[in-house]
Amino acid sequence: MMKAVFFDKDGTLIKDVPYNVNPDLIELKTGAAEAVQKLKKAGWKVFVVSNQSGVARGFFDSGDLRAVWQKLNELCGIEFDGFYFCPHYETGSVPQFSVACDCRKPKAGLLLQAAREHKLDLKKSWMIGDHAKDIEAGQRAGCQTILIGETDENFVQPIYFIAANLKEAANLILERSRDK
Repeated sequence: MMKAVFFDKDGTLIKDVPYNVNPDLIELKTGAAEAVQKLKKAGWKVFVVSNQSGVARGFFDSGDLRAVWQKLNELCGIEFDGFYFCPHYETGSVPQFSVACDCRKPKAGLLLQAAREHKLDLKKSWMIGDHAKDIEAGQRAGCQTILIGETDENFVQPIYFIAANLKEAANLILERSRDK
């Protein structure tokens, strides 16, 4: 069983441009490439898990996300082990995607699917995100979690760790994995 790090995409790995599938507009957050490379080099599987309600809302097709994945690989200088996204949104305008699902974060479906397909040990894995839904999805899957940024008094999920940025998060994961 392999260990993995799951990254939320928008607001965590890249600057958040709502509903963007234009690779030319994708800009990594500071230190993102270095963090992903460091984890990959240390033997971690790395995955992107992202809610993409723009598919259900009719803003873009799910196939448009291939160019986003390719751009993330290029910008990070590595090959991600997987790119998992939820195209669903219950009140969307595209009927086949306007349904309740088990994959939309804060549910754990994307992480569970990756674990099945890649033989991952979720108890030794991590979820990194910038919102409560990312933290909750990771915890529901049995992962340790890191919130990037700051929390506020309305944040109800218990948080394993908080990091200022991805570089700090990667270092924390590597330190904690040495301790075990």
